[in-house]
Amino acid sequence: MRIHREGKNILIFLFTFLVLLNWIIIQFFNPAEALMWILIVGSVLLLLFVLQFFRHPDVLVTEDVQHILAPADGKVVVVEKTIEPEFLKDDRIQISIFMSPVNVHVNRSPMKGVIRYFKYHPGKYLVAWHPKTSIENERTTMVIENSGGLAIVVRQIAGIMARRIRYYFKEGDVLNQGQEFGFIRFGSRLDVFLPLSARINVKPGDNTRAGITILARV
Repeated sequence: MRIHREGKNILIFLFTFLVLLNWIIIQFFNPAEALMWILIVGSVLLLLFVLQFFRHPDVLVTEDVQHILAPADGKVVVVEKTIEPEFLKDDRIQISIFMSPVNVHVNRSPMKGVIRYFKYHPGKYLVAWHPKTSIENERTTMVIENSGGLAIVVRQIAGIMARRIRYYFKEGDVLNQGQEFGFIRFGSRLDVFLPLSARINVKPGDNTRAGITILARV
C-alpha cells in the first residue's frame, strides 16, 4: 500500500510533533504509568488514522468507452435530474458521491477524454451533503469530452473538514479513464453530471470505488 504524495509532509510533521509531545510530557510532567500509556496509544491511533486517510491503493482499471466510472471511493448520496448551471447549462442526471474521512480520497477520471473546461472556485466549507455545497463551497469544475463528442462535468467539492482541493491537470490535457486527476483532504464530495440518456447503474446508499464502480452506461 502506497502513501499518497499529498500526505507525506503532513505525516512527517505529525510523527515528529507526537514524538516530541510524548517526550516532553514524560520527561517534565512525570505522568502516572496508566496516563502515559493512554497518551502513547492515543498518539499511535491518531497517526494510524491520518496514515490510512492518505493511502493510495493500486487500481486495475478496465477501460470501456460505454462506461462512466466512479471518480471517488465513497457512498452515493444523490441520483437526480437537475440543471448543470456552470458550463453545460442544460438538464442532466447528477450523481453525487460523499467521501468520509475513512475513504480513499484519490479522484479518478470517469472516462477518457480532453479537458474542455476547468475552473477553480474558492468558497465556503459547508458539510459535504448540504444541498448548496455544489454552488457555495470551495470546488473545481471540470468538463471532459470524449472522441465521440460526449461531455460530462466532474466537480470536486470541499466539505467541512476538507480545506485543500488538489488538481493536477488543466484545460487541453487528455485524461485516460481511471487516471488520477486530483485529491481532496478529509471529508468531501464529487458530483458527476451525465446526459439524460445515460443508463444509471447506481442508487443512493450504494458504495463506490474510484476507477472500478460503473456509475452509468452511455
